[in-house]
Amino acid sequence: MGLSTRRGAHAQQRWPLSVMAIAAATGFLFVVAAVNADGSDLRPSGGDVSSLLAERSREVDRQQDHARDLRREVDALSEGVSTGPIDELQRAAQDLVGVTGLTKVSGPGVTVVLTDAPHSAQRPGLDPNLLVVHEQDIQAFVNALWSGGAEAVSLQGQRLISTTGIKCVGNTVLLDGVPYSPPYAITAVGDVSGMLESLDATPETVTYADYSREHQLGLDVSTVADTTVPAYAGTISLRYAQAVTDD
Repeated sequence: MGLSTRRGAHAQQRWPLSVMAIAAATGFLFVVAAVNADGSDLRPSGGDVSSLLAERSREVDRQQDHARDLRREVDALSEGVSTGPIDELQRAAQDLVGVTGLTKVSGPGVTVVLTDAPHSAQRPGLDPNLLVVHEQDIQAFVNALWSGGAEAVSLQGQRLISTTGIKCVGNTVLLDGVPYSPPYAITAVGDVSGMLESLDATPETVTYADYSREHQLGLDVSTVADTTVPAYAGTISLRYAQAVTDD
């Protein structure tokens, strides 16, 4: 038997082993994917980023609802403890509940909805940044509502407190790390006439109103006889960065 004939025979013997190895590796990958998925789709819902963001936002809402339930259970258990020092601390904590935003607030209020301009508003030479809602726009309306006598304010249904951060990332806004897409709905409970006057007098909100008329930016301000701003469900612990120094 020649050298070429022997090589052919050896190749015929190795080929089935290679096929078996590839098949085994492929099967292993399928098993790993199935275990990780745990019966769910590994791809983002809808197959796009916006759908993934929406699903993540819904999951955050579910977790925040659970956090509110747990907080109510803790409050109920705490009320069952009765000693002098603890009662005093509970009274002091109760006095701060409203300020910290840990209880829902209901009453007459104002709603503000901010929306990006439609694509048809784009014109040659026009800066596209003029056609979208920025974090400073949202902050301007929120601050104006506070100045006008708001007792509680929410954005996209999430309670705003003194440590809440609102940041722009691309065409979305991050609220305490959770991404939201426009339209942005702001709800405030408090002195309705005072909040409306503040919106009409604050330079930043007046400028936005002018741009809304000129560039079709979405702006809708309305009053409601009775609305509710939910309790804050996030963490109230302050987190901050620390500088690393060489000892």
